[in-house]
Amino acid sequence: MNFYIVIPAHNEADAIGLTLYALVNQTLKPKQIVVVNDNSTDTTEAVVDGYAQKHEFISLVNIKSSDEHLPGTKIINAFYKGFETLDEDYDIICKFDADLIFPENYLEELAKHFNTNPKLGMASGFCYIEKNGDWVLENLTRKDHIRGALKAYRKACFLQIGKLKPSMGWDTVDELLAKYYGWDILTDTNLHVKHLKPTGVNYNEASKYLQGEAMYKMRYGFIITCISALKLAYKKRSITLFKNYIAGYFKAKKEKVNFLVSEDEGKFIRSLRWKGMLGKLKV
Repeated sequence: MNFYIVIPAHNEADAIGLTLYALVNQTLKPKQIVVVNDNSTDTTEAVVDGYAQKHEFISLVNIKSSDEHLPGTKIINAFYKGFETLDEDYDIICKFDADLIFPENYLEELAKHFNTNPKLGMASGFCYIEKNGDWVLENLTRKDHIRGALKAYRKACFLQIGKLKPSMGWDTVDELLAKYYGWDILTDTNLHVKHLKPTGVNYNEASKYLQGEAMYKMRYGFIITCISALKLAYKKRSITLFKNYIAGYFKAKKEKVNFLVSEDEGKFIRSLRWKGMLGKLKV
């Protein structure tokens, strides 16, 4: 099973070497790794180039974009710059962050899952962050959701969902569309991945409304948006975030921002969200 991996990187000199070391030492070697150095001002390029010189399956792409660390559009645009350099001989395409340390059997275990279930469209392990010297499960992690940091897609699923959307919410709408088309999603609790930088730690002021905008673009509707925004704000212990999410939703609605999904897909997504929320209430 051929794994192709694209890693967008912006000022990740302290981490990207650890990520690449973990990937080149996998029990199942990836066939291709492309690191997209996106406007870094540190030594990211030099670190990646050092690995590329030693391993012919690693390549480096340098691009220039905004130096703002915005979620969504920037990272997916960088992903595509790397993806465009690859051929089509992949079975699994991965979008990984540049600050992950994988267990050595990570790709091998994912391959087993994909080989066992032909309807498995996406799979991953779980992100752990360091707190007080211990590695603990990152609080944004759910068993029914694959984190944007470590996405792995079966080729047919990746193509059927229209690849990745260059927008905040790309790492939620991909799963919702996968389910719409009948694909299974799996998270393996035994695969512990060290996430060196907690999600969102470098996001700037300009990104604060994007989560609410994403909920609008996924056709959540106001009530589901409110509930989702409350849950996210509670997890991050910030009422200000809730206000920002709702403001972002209404800002997108007023500006008639383009949706990420069709009306039928949106109807399916709302139904899926309601089932999930009502199911948790019954437990």
